[in-house]
Amino acid sequence: MNLIVLYPQPENVEKFESDYSTHKKLLHDKMNIPMDQKPYTITKFLSGPNGKPQYFQMFTMPFNSAEELEKALSSPAMQEVAADANRISSGGAPTILIGKSS
Repeated sequence: MNLIVLYPQPENVEKFESDYSTHKKLLHDKMNIPMDQKPYTITKFLSGPNGKPQYFQMFTMPFNSAEELEKALSSPAMQEVAADANRISSGGAPTILIGKSS
């Protein structure tokens, strides 16, 4: 199971980048992830044939099971991280999706 967070185009890219750096530190602290480990991927979207994409960036973090993901999402620590994601997303609220790789 994957937790996917899509961030819309920010109002100010430099501020978003700075805020996102702090946001990642919060994620690591709250989820007890050592700073030298990155059990997630971050994809930045580029302009393509149809111009600038709706989303600026995608965060994807895999979990071993739906139960593990649900436990993480319902924890107070992850609720704090989610609130911070909303705070830094100046282009609108991030879209949160749950996906299953095949």
